[in-house]
Amino acid sequence: MSIYKLNGVVQHYAWGGTQFIPRLLNITNDQQQPYAELWMGTHVKGPAKVEMNGKEILLDQLIKKAPTQKLGKKTAVDFNNRLPFLFKVLDVNSMLSIQSHPTKKAAEIGFAKESKTDIAVTAPNRTYRDDNHKPEVMVALTDFWLLHGFKPINGIQEVLAIPEFNSLSTHFATGKIFDLYKVIMEMPQSEVDILLAPLWKRLQPAFEKGQLEKASADYWAAQAFQEYTIDGHYDRGIFSIYLFNLVNIKKGDGIFQAAGIPHAYLEGVNMELMANSDNVFRGGLTQKHIDVPELLKHLVFDSVTPRILAGTKVSEVESVFKTPAPDFELSQITLDKKDIYRSTQTLSAATIIIMQGTAKVNFEEKKLSFKQGESFFVEAHTNYTITTSGRSVLFKAKVP
Repeated sequence: MSIYKLNGVVQHYAWGGTQFIPRLLNITNDQQQPYAELWMGTHVKGPAKVEMNGKEILLDQLIKKAPTQKLGKKTAVDFNNRLPFLFKVLDVNSMLSIQSHPTKKAAEIGFAKESKTDIAVTAPNRTYRDDNHKPEVMVALTDFWLLHGFKPINGIQEVLAIPEFNSLSTHFATGKIFDLYKVIMEMPQSEVDILLAPLWKRLQPAFEKGQLEKASADYWAAQAFQEYTIDGHYDRGIFSIYLFNLVNIKKGDGIFQAAGIPHAYLEGVNMELMANSDNVFRGGLTQKHIDVPELLKHLVFDSVTPRILAGTKVSEVESVFKTPAPDFELSQITLDKKDIYRSTQTLSAATIIIMQGTAKVNFEEKKLSFKQGESFFVEAHTNYTITTSGRSVLFKAKVP
């Protein structure tokens, strides 16, 4: 076999929704458990399995038996015989932490340094969990809201003109975002509370009456006040909601998060493809470990203009969301009854998930059928076609 049915792993993080992924997988969720992410990869926190000869084996084990054959020669050499990407479906029901990710070099240095301490890789106070970078691309499956990069200088000046934030303007006299953000991240909690208390007092009545719009930072700040106020203390991540670009991505469009770009997913469902890593620097809106020195060392403090990605058509049925990442490439395949998808550029392995409809895969005089929510792994150098009995939408991950 060169194509294998893939069984992914669900992550039940508290911020996840309760409906989208269960419906996708056609399973009941009577307990209303959060289904946050569906992982289709080899990461140790959630390794997927393939079906082979009536049994399940870890995808990683399948690859280890013949990495050059399964991954392709160049991918095997470039990525040390490992699948270099992690493919996910995310259902964001409540906002994720303010975060960014390291470069490859920074991850290698940080992981080696922390590994010399007595902090376990799985410890909650660990910053570097592996030696890899974590660029990521997402495509919205529903209307999607996120924070992405620092605003332009004039936008930050407008934020500092807000009465509750005006006292911070002295720390932006240089016009350097780093100087301002360093003060915010290192500020004693008592000062955070003093600054944010009047903001919550102003926002709360309008929020409770449903008068705040999602296109306003006030809406998301009010959400954060409700979710992250603990024992009367406010989360300093609320400052970031105002300092970062608030972005609304429509279904079918995407965005790329490069190393060091601060961001936070706020609401919606997406397909996400990233380098195979779990390295995260957090800056607020979380109960998890926040490492301020590492965050400040590796953040990109330049103003960012969010660049929305529209898929680039490479055939009548496939659109690619191009990024500079060498680890992965995400594409969408849309088929009607009359259409045929023919594999091209099969020098690397690929993972495909059916998000809508069904798929019939023909390869090497064999046939496999898949339905909505199912996925499959394709080893390198495999020629195949995909057809459908009705309208189908698939997403494919591979190495570019």
